[in-house]
Amino acid sequence: MPLTGVRVLDLSRLLPGPFATMILAGLGAEVIKVEDAGGGDYMRWMPPLQGDTSAMFTAINRDKRSLRLDLKTARGHELFLDLAATADVILESFRPGVMDRLGLSTTVLHERRRCLVVCSISGFGQDGPDRLRAGHDLNYLARSGVLAITGTADGRPVIPGVQIGDIGGGALTAVIAILAALREAERTGEGSHCDVSMLDGLLSWMSPHIAAVSAGSVAAASGMLLNGAYPCYQVYACADGWITVAALEPKFWSRLCELLEVVELSDSAFATGDEAQRTVDRLQAVLATRTRAQWREHFGDEDVCCEPVLSVAEALADPQAAHRAQDAGGEPVWFPLRVGALPHAPLGAAPSLGADSRALLAEIGVGDSEFDALVAQGVTG
Repeated sequence: MPLTGVRVLDLSRLLPGPFATMILAGLGAEVIKVEDAGGGDYMRWMPPLQGDTSAMFTAINRDKRSLRLDLKTARGHELFLDLAATADVILESFRPGVMDRLGLSTTVLHERRRCLVVCSISGFGQDGPDRLRAGHDLNYLARSGVLAITGTADGRPVIPGVQIGDIGGGALTAVIAILAALREAERTGEGSHCDVSMLDGLLSWMSPHIAAVSAGSVAAASGMLLNGAYPCYQVYACADGWITVAALEPKFWSRLCELLEVVELSDSAFATGDEAQRTVDRLQAVLATRTRAQWREHFGDEDVCCEPVLSVAEALADPQAAHRAQDAGGEPVWFPLRVGALPHAPLGAAPSLGADSRALLAEIGVGDSEFDALVAQGVTG
């Protein structure tokens, strides 16, 4: 696997950090979740549960190992530094300054292992006036402008159904940063610190809109090409739900108009004002006459860029999604990267809290008697 031999110590919780290390584990890295000696990652206990573990936790923590360690104790701190000396990557998602207060600054970590990559995921980044503000996905969507362009015609913002800031702005950006930093460490022998801000990540996704604003467009918030400003890029109601039309290119739009028997609209793909409303109303009247399945059958293999809006259950049962799924103990999962001819790492179970504590600490010289004493002291478990 591409990352075979890479050891990652993951201090993060909830979604952004664990999603990032899920990707690294799928590429072959050994990921060790370093969890506190209490309840561990908060996501472990979030409903819905499968047995006594969160289904959401299981989904993003497969193929990892779990170590319980109290970093606030002198011995826990010392043991973590010993583990850091065996690692290639440390990922954390504390507020800026917490690692320093724990005595685990990048400088201290690099004293133990010069080539170590340290990645920090935070909402607003490691510097700036708002670096210590608490927040979650919805807050970062709001601050980046994403929420302002995600809404209904009356201007009300709509909360996206997936965590765009956590996954897109945070997790995937962190993976890119870590891979780049690993390459640099391999080339120079020097480690580095990756400062991943979820707000920065979202602002980078806003580049086309930012460019429009810079060019003087006052309609950038609601009138961009891919924001539903034109008839050829819309969500329309059909008899049993919704269908998407994304026929941006003239050849797709023209063919769609032919199949819908509205050829008079062939020149109205990018209509504005009253003409746009008439075009939308005409398409809506036609599309409402059939179900999603009927339209799918009607369009067949034609290139018209129309797809039904599926529920989550329908999406999982879709033949294309089912074909691309991988098996994880009888459950379908989807890994987002396929590197050449290599499969991703075998999909195993998520670890129980502290499942690997004894074995991992044994690697750095903690014998059974000391381990039992540390459990009694609450340092590990």
